[in-house]
Amino acid sequence: MRRFLTLPDVAEVLNISMDQTRSLVRSGELEGIQVGGRGQWRVEEAKLDEYIEHQYALQRQAREQRRHESTT
Repeated sequence: MRRFLTLPDVAEVLNISMDQTRSLVRSGELEGIQVGGRGQWRVEEAKLDEYIEHQYALQRQAREQRRHESTT
């Protein structure tokens, strides 16, 4: 398995557009690094996994919040 992914790879994994992928990385929501003379972005696979797990956690929290609000 590769350690670093290109932005097109990340976009494919998340099934989102390149613009959305760039936005996630530039905002810091998804941690990436710029490498090489042309500053190409790379995202470590472990960071992508962390991002995905964080998104699952946010969804769980939102679901619990909705559940709590519907019972009060």
